[in-house]
Amino acid sequence: MDNGLFGEATSEEAIVADAANRGSRVSFTEATEEFIGDVTNGDVSGAMEYITLHLVPQLFLAAIGLAVIFLGYLVASYLSRIISKPVRRRVDETLGIFVGRIVFYCIMFGVVGAVLSKMGAPLGGLAAMLAAAGFAIGLAFQGTLSNFAAGVLMLVFRPFKVGDFVNAAGVMGKVNEIDLFTTTLDTPDNRRIIVPNSSISGGTIENISHHHHRRVEVPVGVAYAADIDATRAALTAAVMKFESEIIPGESRGHAVIMSNLGASSVDWLVRMWVPSKEFFRLKEALTVEVKRHLDANEISIPFPQLDVHLSRADGAEEAVFQRPRVRPLRRAVDGHAMPHAS
Repeated sequence: MDNGLFGEATSEEAIVADAANRGSRVSFTEATEEFIGDVTNGDVSGAMEYITLHLVPQLFLAAIGLAVIFLGYLVASYLSRIISKPVRRRVDETLGIFVGRIVFYCIMFGVVGAVLSKMGAPLGGLAAMLAAAGFAIGLAFQGTLSNFAAGVLMLVFRPFKVGDFVNAAGVMGKVNEIDLFTTTLDTPDNRRIIVPNSSISGGTIENISHHHHRRVEVPVGVAYAADIDATRAALTAAVMKFESEIIPGESRGHAVIMSNLGASSVDWLVRMWVPSKEFFRLKEALTVEVKRHLDANEISIPFPQLDVHLSRADGAEEAVFQRPRVRPLRRAVDGHAMPHAS
């Protein structure tokens, strides 16, 4: 009898173990489809088995997966800061930010892919779907992708960096931020302009503040009656007012050059090399000094003028083109009109 009881108990354990093994062999998707079919037919007897063997383990795995993704997010943020910090400090701030973002997204992509793979997600089909979606998105957002590609190229080759004063895409201003899609510029009159990267990379880029020295050049024209030596002396005296701020050295310093014999003036160029950050202030100051020294030496700055010479025709020709003059009639005393003597 005892053997019978133990035999019955053993058989029940075997049934439960067989059901568990069968449940573990059946995938979650197949078990869900089977359970939905049973519920549709009015059979809910397998609800407890479905929840115990399939739903609860999947929820537990999902919770673990979310925890792993959260930890991966923390690790990615930390590593991106650690890796980008020396690049931003020693190389360039913009390139450091770009490197940090690349590291962050690569780590997150790997973590999410590993979690989905462990949970049984069909990564092959998902990759195919992502490829098709990427192709469709690429066709729909060609301009955006071109801005992205241009942003990557600018971050890699670095024609300018944050803080430079540039002239790009017809806009002149100080670079405030270089993003993957747009570049933000602040103009001298304190306007913020956001320019697409494709417009910048597809045109000429002038990095005005790249070099530490710039040449100030003031063109001026004087009258032909002015003495050449006196004019040169006056212009040299004007530029020497800034002797302490002129950059000395080879191909630097200052120069006064007679550049051209114009239509109404003798054209001169007054040049001096100055620090780039003082360019605009010194150019205005040099222009003022040039005007003052020319006025002090009574050297005039002519303005464009046109001389018109008129010649009178002889009497015969003048008579040909002279119109006859007709005077009004004068009334006589008796009321009849009489012609007026011309």
